[in-house]
Amino acid sequence: MKYRYLFSKGYIGKLTLQNRVIMPGMCTNLAGANGEVTDHLLRYYEERAMGGTGLIITEFAVIDHELGKGAVNQLRISHDSYVTGFYRLANVVHKYGSKLFVQLHHAGRESNSLLTDGKQIVAPSPVTCEAIGEKPRELTTEEVKELVKKFVTAAIRCKEAGVDGVELHGAHGYLISQFLNPHTNLRTDMYGGSFANRMRFLEEIIIGIKEQCGNDYPVIVRLSVDEFDEDGIDVALSKNISRYLEKIGVDAIHASAGNYNSMEKVIESPLYEQGWRVYLAEEIKKEVNIPVITVGSIREPKYVESILAEGKADFVAIGRGHIADPEWTKKTLEGREKEIRLCISCLHCAYSKGHISCSINVRAGRELEFNQFRTIGESHHVVIVGGGPGGMEAARILTLKGYTVTILEKANELGGQLQLVTEPVYKKKMNWYIDYLVHEMERLKVDIRLNEEATVEKIRSFHPHAVILATGGKPLIPQIKGIEQPHIYNYQEVKLEQKVVKNSKVAAIGSGMVCHSTVRKLIEAGNEVVLVEVPTKSSCKISPQTRARLLTKLKKMGATVITNHNVRKILPNAILIEEENSGEQMEIVVDQVVIAMGVTSYNPLEIGLREHLDNVFVIGDAAGHVSLGEATKGGFETGYALESLVRQG
Repeated sequence: MKYRYLFSKGYIGKLTLQNRVIMPGMCTNLAGANGEVTDHLLRYYEERAMGGTGLIITEFAVIDHELGKGAVNQLRISHDSYVTGFYRLANVVHKYGSKLFVQLHHAGRESNSLLTDGKQIVAPSPVTCEAIGEKPRELTTEEVKELVKKFVTAAIRCKEAGVDGVELHGAHGYLISQFLNPHTNLRTDMYGGSFANRMRFLEEIIIGIKEQCGNDYPVIVRLSVDEFDEDGIDVALSKNISRYLEKIGVDAIHASAGNYNSMEKVIESPLYEQGWRVYLAEEIKKEVNIPVITVGSIREPKYVESILAEGKADFVAIGRGHIADPEWTKKTLEGREKEIRLCISCLHCAYSKGHISCSINVRAGRELEFNQFRTIGESHHVVIVGGGPGGMEAARILTLKGYTVTILEKANELGGQLQLVTEPVYKKKMNWYIDYLVHEMERLKVDIRLNEEATVEKIRSFHPHAVILATGGKPLIPQIKGIEQPHIYNYQEVKLEQKVVKNSKVAAIGSGMVCHSTVRKLIEAGNEVVLVEVPTKSSCKISPQTRARLLTKLKKMGATVITNHNVRKILPNAILIEEENSGEQMEIVVDQVVIAMGVTSYNPLEIGLREHLDNVFVIGDAAGHVSLGEATKGGFETGYALESLVRQG
């Protein structure tokens, strides 16, 4: 077998797993308003079980709904009335051979008063989490003992529901880790002080579960082996904790990282290398004989196999990879690796509004909504103009539904704006997505016409049933005095080397991923670059952590970064900028200016086409959207609902 280690059976305690792939807990907000299991949540997990995952660990389930919540629509296991929902969930997962653990959770000081209906949040000690900014109330000894009982009772409910085991969430700065950490646990009672006392809260929970559920009932603990926080848990302490947990009967250690003060280590940006924190699991594996699970930006099957083959971990948890492609495991087993939609770490899922969503998998969180995939009765021809992500996604869906599709792309390659990403680590991830879409076009035998400039006459010659315009965008040129001068270029001209800028002093104006990668390219060409960071529509799509990391990398490369200023005028040899608050102005001498302020709609064909054709649809940047997620969503939804859209038209 190609992936001998990946598809070997694994054991957690006496529980047998069909492979070494685990889906870790990730908040979905698909639970009901009171924390109940919903049909949407059932379908979400069912698809990941259908996809062949060995073990699914649910998103965090709160054991104390009053004071322990970490999210608005968080799963709840704090009352007997919730057992039925987990019973349904266990049955859904089990029918595909997968196993199910429930992640038991209390947020502690990482909750907030909005989640607790105005009540003061609680923690081992009144130490404020910087990221939250609310001072917690110290739990009394009796309250701590009551919380131990709540964790144990929650585990009992899980066993009653047919759930295969539980994971105690001791990572990411939540309540359990707050007890373990000497900087957040300043207690003087039996639950604080010495290492043994700080372990007592977790130890009593584990022993209580084993006593009530049986010694063979699997209990694993998720730890942030390194919190990457000045006062956080570090690797040395985690080694001591892991050895202690093994002695008291824990069945596996799930080696995670970070807390709310270091959130980018919890949910990594696209600038992190694949598997950058596998070493944390490797360090713990040196200390214990129980299984160790590694997690964090792990994407490719061949890389997973290498982790297992080299003994760095016993199981590999693939989180966002399962959001992007529920069939990750199944496709790997069947030798269809090129069909895997690899996660690009864009953080869309982490910062999406409402329930979980994915920039490259529109069905994520909407599996029930898009459950019926009907094919059309007779073949119709659809012409798509533009071979970017939106156009290719529309082509993929339409072809699966039985349409004949032709893509007209004026460039000599597919990929659209994604081809303009040049930051090395992020470029690799973008190439994963481009390669996936291109492979799908080949697999589905979509008619691709490269170097083909679309015109109204050419499109009409196909006699199309419908036309989808995914013509993308063009660089946005702001209304700044002096913008028309010949020494001013846009990012596309620079990145495609239509304009060569070398060994000059350059002002780059803009923000966001494309702007930052343009600055990088300019620096690599030997230029002295001043980045005047002007907020743009596209820059709002990246997280504050990603922005900070990008700017830090650019500064290390030699860029000068100026924030909180507006560009008032461009002179023949300088730019005039103005501080936002004070209004103070200053000139910066430069040779060239590069505008990288995002895109504006490029849609030259719609008006002409509508004079001759009824069924014309516009998606992506051409429709005024600026993100990959919006382009993919437009392509998917237009393809999915085309018959209805045509009837409505």
